[in-house]
Amino acid sequence: MVNCCGLLTVQKEPVPLKSVDVELEVRDHVATVVSTLNYENKEDKPLEAVFVFPLPGDAAVCHFSAKLRQTQIVAEVKEKQKAREDYDDALSSGQQAFLLEESEQSPDIFSMSVGCLPPGESASIRLEYVTELSVQADDGLRFCLPAVLNPRYQPQGSGGSGSGNAKVTSTPASLVPYTLSFSAQVSSPRPVSRIESGCSLDPLQYLNSEQTKATIKLAAGHKFDRDVELLIYYKDAHQPTAVVETGETSAKLGTLMGDPVVMLSLYPEFPQAVMSSVASCGEFVFLLDRSGSMGQSMNNSKTNQTRISSARDTLLLLLKSLPVGCYFNIYSFGSSYEHIFPKSVEYSQQTMEEALKKVGEMGSNLGGTEILRPLQHIYNQPCIQNQPRQVFVFTDGEVGNTKQVIDLAKQNSHAHRCFSFGIGEGVSSALINGLAKEGGGHAQFIAGTDRMQPKVMQSLRYALQPAVVDISVTWDMPKDVSVTVLSPPITALFQGQRSLVYARLSGQISEAAEGCVTVKYSLAGHPTQNQLQFSLKPAEDTGLTVHRLAARTLIRCLEMEQRGPRQQQDDSVKKKVVELSVQSGVSSAFTAFIAVNKDNGEAIQGPLVRRNVPTARRMACARPLSVPSRLAHHCEMMRSARKTTTSYVPNSVQMHSRALPESSGGIFSMGCQALMRSECIESKSSGPDSVQMDSMALPVSTGKMRLQSFKRGILGSKAKKTESRVEESKSESKSESECGPCQPSMDPLLQVVSLQKASGSWDLVPALATALGKTSEEMKKPKPASVNQEVWATILSLIWLHGFKIDAQEEWELLARKAVSWVCAQNSPCVNECVEAGNALLGCQVQKDALGL
Repeated sequence: MVNCCGLLTVQKEPVPLKSVDVELEVRDHVATVVSTLNYENKEDKPLEAVFVFPLPGDAAVCHFSAKLRQTQIVAEVKEKQKAREDYDDALSSGQQAFLLEESEQSPDIFSMSVGCLPPGESASIRLEYVTELSVQADDGLRFCLPAVLNPRYQPQGSGGSGSGNAKVTSTPASLVPYTLSFSAQVSSPRPVSRIESGCSLDPLQYLNSEQTKATIKLAAGHKFDRDVELLIYYKDAHQPTAVVETGETSAKLGTLMGDPVVMLSLYPEFPQAVMSSVASCGEFVFLLDRSGSMGQSMNNSKTNQTRISSARDTLLLLLKSLPVGCYFNIYSFGSSYEHIFPKSVEYSQQTMEEALKKVGEMGSNLGGTEILRPLQHIYNQPCIQNQPRQVFVFTDGEVGNTKQVIDLAKQNSHAHRCFSFGIGEGVSSALINGLAKEGGGHAQFIAGTDRMQPKVMQSLRYALQPAVVDISVTWDMPKDVSVTVLSPPITALFQGQRSLVYARLSGQISEAAEGCVTVKYSLAGHPTQNQLQFSLKPAEDTGLTVHRLAARTLIRCLEMEQRGPRQQQDDSVKKKVVELSVQSGVSSAFTAFIAVNKDNGEAIQGPLVRRNVPTARRMACARPLSVPSRLAHHCEMMRSARKTTTSYVPNSVQMHSRALPESSGGIFSMGCQALMRSECIESKSSGPDSVQMDSMALPVSTGKMRLQSFKRGILGSKAKKTESRVEESKSESKSESECGPCQPSMDPLLQVVSLQKASGSWDLVPALATALGKTSEEMKKPKPASVNQEVWATILSLIWLHGFKIDAQEEWELLARKAVSWVCAQNSPCVNECVEAGNALLGCQVQKDALGL
């Protein structure tokens, strides 16, 4: 019988993991993270604890050790299969062993095995990694500690049931049976202005008078309902920098770890004249995730807007902001995929209206998350001449075949730019960052209380920037110094965004010497260059951080090369990865950390009991799950969950999995919001009183089944016979015709935007008057006689946007610019008079120049 003292899983099994302590050190834009996991065996048998958990996809894991009583055991990196064999041999011999390995499918998931922990014993596991912090659109640096591991959908036929993949134990965030403590120390040559987070933080404390060093802590009681995200802001804008780090003294000269390594942080500055122009062409392809998890709320609250609803509103803004003369199409995907048009169509009023109608009908009702097939279909479409392809991907990132998807983006990088958006907690950073990096675009993460629209519109501005081509990096170094570049070639540059370059330096290097790097490129036909001069004097107190980041960069490049069609039958690249991983002490897909305690005296006796440590997941999501673990043979892949699931309920009511668009207060909200929306159809095989119902999910917390019609008249006469057999609340039992349709509160900004035409203009219609808070008569009366109604309505809309929605300018700036261009093209008289009359009508004081007129 299991000894049930201490913490328990949902299945009433003891949990050997008691706490996780995380210490973060940020130096400028590089982070070092040390996690300590404390295990304790309170059972009467020796344990093997298996913990599958997320890490940032670009992390370089560089240290793994265990402390048992007073003994410290430091793990070494070995070829993965050899490390597994050593681990199994140790356990079979009654020795204590520890194994840490990276997923073969996705580099942002790791599996830790703590083997042969004797009864009553404790173990403290230390894990260390380094990573670069990404630059956000507002110049903040983003750090994310993944605390949520969601199901990763494994498409059929992708090899997900093979070795190296297994079902992970997870539990709702509120029931995670271990604690998390988190503290951060930030230092930079520039003052730290503030640190923000969606999690509760203790107040920021400065450690010096210059405010260049600061510390902050996560408030006690983190609920594991979200990732721990920090946004770090320095007082001055980011500047190009170079950090030279000396090699490891014990390593051989002429190797990566023995020679100095330089890390360049480049921030290109584009000419303002070029940046003020916006492309008037392009093929814009939007790919929207409509899997079941997209029906969850944006920040896990019950009343917040759902992800799919927010995505629909975002597509509205995108479609209204597209330039006249471009082409576009919208794809959506789940277990299958759909597209609005057979191929991309020219942007016009007709095609925009048709697309918006289809977008309004989109729900999170397409099942799983098979993103590979729609991407393949998009890339197989012929490109349109003189219309550069821009792909926008919206997903909560829960896929198991991450590397396949990223490889596909890289193979087609010559024909498109990819802008990716990770939505919600637990999103795969490896997928989102990988798509953007290999697709030559930009990645954004929308989590916590973030609004999706500002970040997406920022990426649209990037997409509308003239493409930077012919990028080259040249080095001017002292005579006896040679440079070996370790990073892949730079394929994309964006204003205000950082590009990182790692290089190994060899030869006779004088600390007084200097080097110079020149980045040349062509922007809108204009040859441009930026230079950075830097000292070759090594930085102090960096340890081997730069070397490890450089090793990680080179390892990822080689891994991708190994996955290429020519290399799959050749082990030479894999051998290079293993050699580099072992030499640098940085994990890879082909290696693992292994530690064996050979000094623990007598062999540990008794049968070994395995305990899977549960990982936090967000709100329940019954989908197939494939994540890495060496225990694949214990996993039963839930492929049947991908198919339509049929379950029987009392009184012959049959339920099929489907979801309809959520009503969450967005522009596309419709009808009454129900606990479960259903569409009833007559069963062909059931009796006369039987009904088949399609639904997304059945809540079980109350033990009641509450059904409500989503559309008028959806319940037929046969369904009414069943109503008396199904418990419903009084309000839900009324049909929409009895109580009238609910009128959700609609964002006024989206109301106004939804009325804009593809040309950029607005019509003077009652709906616009309502959105601006006026009557139709009030809108028409002050219009100058010589101005047509369309120009008047457009100028009024522009004044309203500037007067009442200036705080959301980044969301409507592009569509307003299109409206201004339209007004100017009309050569309308009395524009000044219109602006004055419009200000008087709306109670604003917006100047003509501010409008861009």
